[in-house]
Amino acid sequence: MKKILQVKDLCKTYIISKRQHHVLKNVNMHINEGEFVAIMGPSGSGKSTLLYNISGIDQVTSGSVLLDGREINKLSEKEMSYYRLKKMGFIFQQMNLLKNLEILDNIIAPAYMLKERPRKDINKDALTLMKRVGIIELGDNDITQASGGQLQRAAICRALINRPKIIFGDEPTGSLNSKASSEIMDIFQEINSEGTTIMLVTHDVKVASKTERVLFMIDGKIEGEYTLGKFHQNVDYKAREEKLSNWLFRMGW
Repeated sequence: MKKILQVKDLCKTYIISKRQHHVLKNVNMHINEGEFVAIMGPSGSGKSTLLYNISGIDQVTSGSVLLDGREINKLSEKEMSYYRLKKMGFIFQQMNLLKNLEILDNIIAPAYMLKERPRKDINKDALTLMKRVGIIELGDNDITQASGGQLQRAAICRALINRPKIIFGDEPTGSLNSKASSEIMDIFQEINSEGTTIMLVTHDVKVASKTERVLFMIDGKIEGEYTLGKFHQNVDYKAREEKLSNWLFRMGW
């Protein structure tokens, strides 16, 4: 199976008050094309830092990150900006939608920035995505005129507008109620079933139980992984959640 992401000996060190703080310590991992992977671990374990470093949002201290055939830590800032727009989609706990833009404009903004398709085609794709996730009627709304769940659906549309190879999510269901969280995970499942690779940082066992493989971090290192296999509607979800919970307990969480 083709690896879309390969991380080797990744380290991230911050200098705070003239002291070194080693946040990531020789992390080695990979994600296969079409996988759905969750990163879990206690607060401060380095989960979000790992996501930001392997997606080029932050710059690694040492080691290498190979994403879809390019060693991204060697790209210039301009090259990295283009690569993120072209190859990656991002979804965060706080949706990071622009307050001065209506919802449709937020969704199409990354594609307008990429400038690789006619605007007519981009707008058509955006409306198709909005219809798919159930927010087609909200295109002209300000972001203050939508619920948290609706805004997260808009964020998913924005992440998909450039047809990325991989989607990165940092606690994308963290601020949602259980019903909205479940609905967002259903959308992720559908996206993943069509071939898009997804990596989520989450603290929620219910969310992680619907992913394919879970990596567990402690103190800046990946200390274990648990393979659940592809999730589908016929799977015994409760049993799956219980098995993952038991494994996390054995890992010390």
